[in-house]
Amino acid sequence: MTTTVTPVTDPYPTRGTTEVSVPRQDPVVWGTPGTSGPVSLADLQAYERDGFLAIDELLTEDEVAVYRQELQRLVTDPAIRADERSVVEPRSKEIRSVFEVHRISEVFARLVHDERVLGRARQILGSDVYVHQSRINIKPGFGASGFYWHSDFETWHAEDGMPRMRAVSVSIALTENYDTNGGLMIMPGSHKTFLGCAGATPEDNYKKSLQMQDAGTPSDEALTAMASRYGIRLFTGRAGSATWFDCNCMHGSGDNITPFPRSNVFIVFNSVENAAVEPFAAPVRRPTFIGARDFTPVR
Repeated sequence: MTTTVTPVTDPYPTRGTTEVSVPRQDPVVWGTPGTSGPVSLADLQAYERDGFLAIDELLTEDEVAVYRQELQRLVTDPAIRADERSVVEPRSKEIRSVFEVHRISEVFARLVHDERVLGRARQILGSDVYVHQSRINIKPGFGASGFYWHSDFETWHAEDGMPRMRAVSVSIALTENYDTNGGLMIMPGSHKTFLGCAGATPEDNYKKSLQMQDAGTPSDEALTAMASRYGIRLFTGRAGSATWFDCNCMHGSGDNITPFPRSNVFIVFNSVENAAVEPFAAPVRRPTFIGARDFTPVR
């Protein structure tokens, strides 16, 4: 007896010979509307429509001071600088990012478990969640480079094996976000279109992409079309403000050539029902400090 195995078609193909545009196949808000949680129904509806939710004051001034002090401790620690989880700015040689920050810092670990943070993730994703990635991003003044336009899901799907669009990120400002110091930009509504990028993923691509992206970068033509269709929103706000955004939002940030630093803590929550498998478009998995393989729910 011969058994025929039907191959499973990837709903989000990427890193092929050509760039492709695919309508989103997944919900944006997975939780049941009207269920209790820190996000109001109106805000959930706005998140569904735009792909993001901005909060003016998630943390108090006193809390921000604690996190900023911990950030300073981490970036000035020689052991942290030498750790592979730290990414160094190519030009200034200063630390640009520190990954898996919730595992190397008890202070930031507490933030992951904070109900103001965790509760929103559970409500949006409709399930228990685990941390797929965490990091602090540091953009000192006078030349810190930005992050080019991209969809996080495209990378997480291709290189980490995240199956579906059931993840949410939160960026919490630890310094003032002006309209001039390299703040986050999102194309509202872009989360409803998946852009599969052209070009194969090099082995150990993460070593280069964490400093400057190449693979997984949309074409100028695609970005122009998306920006013309959706527009661009720049996020500003004082320290302690936060922006929640869907994993498939097209987003990026510019260089910071001002004297005013911009730092934030970035946490990615993924549903435990969407645990990563093998990469969909990369020869090997990225390290676990970038794409977690511990799917234990955050409590």
